[in-house]
Amino acid sequence: MANAQQPLRGKRVAFLAADGVEEIEYTQSRAAAEQAGAEAQLISIKSGEIQSMNRDINPANRYRVDRTVDQADPADYDALVLPGGAVNPDRLRMNQAAMNFVKAFFQQNKPVAAICHGPWSLVETGMVKGRTVTSFPSLHTDIVNAGGNWVDQQVQVDNGLVTSRAPGDLPAFCDKMVEEFAEGTHRQAAAA
Repeated sequence: MANAQQPLRGKRVAFLAADGVEEIEYTQSRAAAEQAGAEAQLISIKSGEIQSMNRDINPANRYRVDRTVDQADPADYDALVLPGGAVNPDRLRMNQAAMNFVKAFFQQNKPVAAICHGPWSLVETGMVKGRTVTSFPSLHTDIVNAGGNWVDQQVQVDNGLVTSRAPGDLPAFCDKMVEEFAEGTHRQAAAA
């Protein structure tokens, strides 16, 4: 059972990422979830390993993929994290299985956290419509065109959806992510 020190004990959190994921956005959000007691799994569009990057252009570390989106069942997870980096979400949104995986969390009213360019998956799946979100500033027009309300905030929470702009927002993002994930499922106000 969860406790004050580990509010995510007993919860499984999926981290959906591909080659090009921003190193610090993946590692810090995963560390926050694990420190809060969650079991974290890296889900990707290919098996083996993915390459993380620093500032989109400098190779960082490689991470072992736990399951591909074809092997992973969203019903097995309590929450989803979409770290950024410009290349990572661009690769994900071109993969229909990955987008179906993302959409399933919203259909099941499960909390989702997306940072930096991570909200591109929300745009691609139509899950940003009617929601107030933040992101890396270059996604502003995409979010508005997809029916979302974009705000320039360190962290924005909208009915179980946590979004942030960039690596500098990670402390606030991680705190809100853990809080929303601990709350569990949310009733959805936006149409799926």
